[in-house]
Amino acid sequence: MSSEVNHKLFTMCMIEQGDKVLLMNRPDKMGFPGYIAPGGKVDFPESIVDGAIREVREETGLIVKDIIYKGLDEFCDPETGLRYMVFNYLVTSFEGELLEFPPEGELLWVEKSRALELPMQDWFKRRFPCFFQQGTFERSVIWNKKSNTTLGETIQHYGVGESSK
Repeated sequence: MSSEVNHKLFTMCMIEQGDKVLLMNRPDKMGFPGYIAPGGKVDFPESIVDGAIREVREETGLIVKDIIYKGLDEFCDPETGLRYMVFNYLVTSFEGELLEFPPEGELLWVEKSRALELPMQDWFKRRFPCFFQQGTFERSVIWNKKSNTTLGETIQHYGVGESSK
């Protein structure tokens, strides 16, 4: 087990317009291939929400007007000391036009009810419904990166009546 902890902070923003969401199809060479919501690394010393808004603008061309914090998804590897934290947001109002040549992959408006039919990472499929549920969520996964084995997982939902694990 590593005695030093390396924190990596990221954001993910589900952009909603009516019954559709904006997803990008990331190519294999970009990592995390398949359909995913916009987001990325938080630059020091910007705030986490400012990082989320910046990432949306850089990856889609859209300017965020209304943003709602939805929850935290984190992955910890005790062997390497990595704590990978993803702060998740729902964007409900924006302005601007989509980029003609987005840097992270093709952008697609898709009906929420059909989004999970698209090819995407399993972790994103599990997270997808959390953006639209009442309240916030927290998910923590402890895993061994080398063997890609989950060692433990905690899921908590808040603001939906009683908290649930």
